[in-house]
Amino acid sequence: MFTSKETHKVAEQISNSSNIIGKGTILEGNIETYGNIRIEGKVVGNIKTKSKLVLGQSSQVEGNILAQNAEVEGELKGNIEITDVLILKPTSTVYGDIVTNKLIVESGATFNGGCKMGVTMKEINIGENGTAKILKQEGAKAV
Repeated sequence: MFTSKETHKVAEQISNSSNIIGKGTILEGNIETYGNIRIEGKVVGNIKTKSKLVLGQSSQVEGNILAQNAEVEGELKGNIEITDVLILKPTSTVYGDIVTNKLIVESGATFNGGCKMGVTMKEINIGENGTAKILKQEGAKAV
């Protein structure tokens, strides 16, 4: 069996991985990862990551997003939940609700939906059945 030091090292390597969906690529289905992800193409499905998500200028996402940090330059049609910081760049267009701890909206960004800020979420758990759970600090109940 792995010692806790070896287990920690493996978990760190997984979270340091990077994923890229390139420009011109169309992906239909959900994405779930521990590492960073950058999307330049089109994704039809939900995206969940314990790390940072970057939607590039040419990106189109139709689905909900759950991540620790995110930077949006492209188009999102769906709700977005960010446990730490969400940055909407000048070329971004978001059609959906935002739940985040901190929000940075740069001049030129377009956002149509509701927004809830200052939400402190404890942890994103990547689930076994394609489901992620957010544990809120208030009573640590799974949502």
